[in-house]
Amino acid sequence: MITVYGKPACIQCEATTRALDRAGLAYEERAGADWLDEVERLARIAGSRQGPLIVAGDQVWSGFMPDRIKGLVR
Repeated sequence: MITVYGKPACIQCEATTRALDRAGLAYEERAGADWLDEVERLARIAGSRQGPLIVAGDQVWSGFMPDRIKGLVR
């Protein structure tokens, strides 16, 4: 399962979900204050507060990372 934690009007968040769609990968989008504690914890793991934060299995990263998304397809 892939989870994308994003924020409104985030260009990198939109690019990430578009790339996941193109790759045919299923994902869940989460946004808003309800997920703030989870996002804070994940930001420490990813080492960055840049949006979006992506969790894919045991991988956690932040920002638009097309190579990582391509790696999920393999």
